[in-house]
Amino acid sequence: MNHPAPPTALRRAMPPELLSSLREYFGDRLSTTQAMREHHGRDESSYDPMLPDAVVFAHSSAEVAKAVALCNHYHFPVIAYGTGTSLEGHILALQGGLSIDVSQMNQVVALNAEDLTITVQPGVTRKQLNLEIKDTGLFFPIDPGADASIGGMAATRASGTNAVRYGTMRENVLGLTVVTAQGKIIKTGTRAKKSSAGYDLTRLFVGSEGTLGIITEITLKIYPQPEAISAAVCSFTTIADAVDTVIQAIQIGVPLARVEFVDENGVRALNRHDKLTLPEKPLLLFEFHGSEQGVKEQAELVQQIADEHGAIGFEWATRPEDRSRLWQARHNAYFALLQLRPGSRAISTDCCVPISRLTECLLETKADCDRENLIYGIVGHVGDGNFHVQMLVDPTDPTDVARAESVNERMVHRAIAMDGTCTGEHGIGLHKLDFLVHEAGEEAVDLMRTIKHALDPNNIFNPGKVIRW
Repeated sequence: MNHPAPPTALRRAMPPELLSSLREYFGDRLSTTQAMREHHGRDESSYDPMLPDAVVFAHSSAEVAKAVALCNHYHFPVIAYGTGTSLEGHILALQGGLSIDVSQMNQVVALNAEDLTITVQPGVTRKQLNLEIKDTGLFFPIDPGADASIGGMAATRASGTNAVRYGTMRENVLGLTVVTAQGKIIKTGTRAKKSSAGYDLTRLFVGSEGTLGIITEITLKIYPQPEAISAAVCSFTTIADAVDTVIQAIQIGVPLARVEFVDENGVRALNRHDKLTLPEKPLLLFEFHGSEQGVKEQAELVQQIADEHGAIGFEWATRPEDRSRLWQARHNAYFALLQLRPGSRAISTDCCVPISRLTECLLETKADCDRENLIYGIVGHVGDGNFHVQMLVDPTDPTDVARAESVNERMVHRAIAMDGTCTGEHGIGLHKLDFLVHEAGEEAVDLMRTIKHALDPNNIFNPGKVIRW
């Protein structure tokens, strides 16, 4: 699309000796077919495919370590692959390389229900995880929308719709097993709820986007399933009224489990895609967790606040099938919006600001999109100030793409000026390299580079992502 394939000079040719050694070790679990390389050379970002030279399917930490050690010996790139749902080009083989697919490492290693912890392999997806523990009365709340792998969610420090109550992957990962660039297997953290022992290596690898090591096991916090769950949906005349409702609810201490915002363009797309009849106005979708009485009180209080801000209706959804339909529609927003412009590609943004500045940031961004005559929709996790603008562009029209990218750049600068961030949950990947420098500063990024050089001196792990070598 607007992102050309990497210059040939960047690619590192795969040594025949390396390919031979990998084939000897992995047998028919190594593939160099065009179809397999294409599958592992694309994600959900707006980038054109960038193919690895080969793909291996690992079944254990030891196998990942063997592949990494071989690649490190030849200074050859390695990219970890889970489900391919990343949005910032994380898994693209910018310099060629070996894609290590961990999707078949999809076992629950240990469930400790009494301690509310679980250890899983990286290929376990969030839906699979919750299905595995459903009968225990427990669940894992981090919900980025896509059925992403837990390893990928840890690597990108993902969050999602439940973050306002349960936090992000940063708060919910207790420990990791990681393969280092030298092919060594290390463990970080424990199942204890806290520790003051040494440097916090767990937090170093959570959010490192595969540039410092490959995660092969994750120990997570899990939570009791709520006694009662209720959802509600209400519409507003203005974005300001919708966001101010959320701000007031949070400020008075309502323990919202989820609260999602959809602008009128997004609502129109959801109505078409999911056969809904929601008013095509700014909308809030709430979910409340707790006891029967607690959930009722929370919802009634939020309804009062919403009414004070001119809410148009406040519809309850207490039946599981009604709640599921609403949240499934919200999770379908990306694909629903794409249908507003058939044949388009999406440039998706990920700014996050303090909630006190959210209304201002949203309104200025929306006005900018309108000035550029873009086809777009906005959805957001407004409880934590995170929102996504999905701009639909013609991938064959450089001018169209450039207009959307200019809106994105102005939005990022606006968010950073408001003491916010260029990415609330998607990560840096390829797309936000310059934005990270603008946000963190040259000195901080240089310190990150020092860490990268120390842990991965041959630059084999996901080169070209997060920071420039």
